[in-house]
Parts: sequence; structure tokens; C-alpha cells
Amino acid sequence: MKKNPEQCQVVVALDMIVGKWKPIIIQHLLNGDVLRFNELRRLMPDITQRMLTLHLRELEEQDIVQRKVYPQIPPKVEYSITEYGKSLETVMDAMHEWGAAHVEHMEMKKKEDALSEKEI
Repeated sequence: MKKNPEQCQVVVALDMIVGKWKPIIIQHLLNGDVLRFNELRRLMPDITQRMLTLHLRELEEQDIVQRKVYPQIPPKVEYSITEYGKSLETVMDAMHEWGAAHVEHMEMKKKEDALSEKEI
């Protein structure tokens, strides 16, 4: 089936998972873990609290992540992947494999380019 570029829905999918941290958050939650905010922060030590909060809210709005608040003091909040969010697993796996193959491809290309320059 031929796809019309003007109706391409890849942009919709990429908008949902684009960013440095969203794929990593999704991957941690796809591992089946129910994680608290600080557990996620420990798993991603370079992310800021503000950025993690922002990404979790966006993923929650898109029904990818579920946020469960326990009414206790101090408040306990847990994050998990939704059933709908689990549908991203094959997409994430495919993108991971393509990314790994691309890194390998670019390393080979760099070596080939270096050999070509030596021949000149």
C-alpha cells in the first residue's frame, strides 16, 4: 500500500516520544517496573527534577504512563506503563535496533572515509 506523505502519521508518533528522556522513561516502565519519582531520578541521574516532571506529565496526558497517588503523609506517587503504552514496545524495539545498526554503519563509514583519505 502506498502512503501519502501529506498524511504521514510518523510525525504524530515521533512527537509523542521525541526528546532525550522520554524514550528512556518509557523503556524503564516497559520493563514492568512500577517506579516512584525518585527511583526514576536515580535511574537517570542526569535528568533534572523539572524535566522529569514535565515528561511524566506529557506521557500521562497521552495515556502512556499512569500516575497513582496514595493518600498518605508524606504523599506516595507511583508511575507505571499503561496497557495502551505497552503498544509502544515493538516501536521502541525497532527503533533501538535501527539506532544500533546506524551507529555501526556510521563507524564503518568513518573507517572507510579514513582509508580513502590515506589513499589520496
